[in-house]
Amino acid sequence: MTEILIVYYSRQGATAELARQAARGVATVAGCTATVRTVPPVSAESERPVKAVPDTGAPYATLEDLRRCDGLLLGSPTRFGNMAAPLKYFLDGTSSLWLDGALSGKPAGVFSSSQTLHGGQESTLLTMTVPLLHQGMLIVGLPFTERAVNQTRTGGGPYGATHVAGLASQPGTLSDDEIVLAQALGKRVAEVAANLSAGKAARS
Repeated sequence: MTEILIVYYSRQGATAELARQAARGVATVAGCTATVRTVPPVSAESERPVKAVPDTGAPYATLEDLRRCDGLLLGSPTRFGNMAAPLKYFLDGTSSLWLDGALSGKPAGVFSSSQTLHGGQESTLLTMTVPLLHQGMLIVGLPFTERAVNQTRTGGGPYGATHVAGLASQPGTLSDDEIVLAQALGKRVAEVAANLSAGKAARS
């Protein structure tokens, strides 16, 4: 099976819902499976994780999860136009993978959520790709051939899947277009990963 790792940080549940929808998109690709993981909050005083194990939801991501996966989807709420500190802290700890080239050549996509329509979603998505590019990953976006990119009045765009919390009827509820685009992003990363895996198998 081709494994797509989905790593996210979420406080109010919207980013977690984007992760779940992306996982559904991964599942539509034959031979692909999604592994969903989160990251712990960090202490402002020490930057060390506050808790070792989450009370509910997805387990915490590990470096071994990253090393093993065939593709990656990374999600975070927007914090002043950038990713949240817990996700940045997790990525800052991946130097050993960079030294080994463990992520090089693997596809990756990003997703985010914000309270307002112009709350920094695009800059968050773009800055999330920077450490992935340093790792040698292949960035996968959402082209305008995806109809929902053109018609969305909430979240979603060419840089990745997004959600606008302030426009939702209920907290954590995605619009139809946001659901479509989150699933499309998961599907696209899975398709690229599957094709790359098939190519490696054919050459070996």
